Amino acid sequence: MPVETNPETQRCLLVSDGVRLEAQGPDIEIITDERLRMSVATLADHRVPITEAEADALTVAGAVDSRRHLKTTAPGSII
Repeated sequence: MPVETNPETQRCLLVSDGVRLEAQGPDIEIITDERLRMSVATLADHRVPITEAEADALTVAGAVDSRRHLKTTAPGSII
């Protein structure tokens, strides 16, 4: 799992390509990557693809939730 969280302290760890990034939950933003069709945690210039369970854990730790739901009926949707 590329994400570890501590909801009590709001400390989060993101792991991607051997890089370990530690931050407070509110410093992390969760977005939807339309091309990947999944959620991505962003911190500084780093992007870490994550599962929805990991995204939920990050939001409990205070991460900013900027995810969008992708719908097949939306004009211009890629799915």
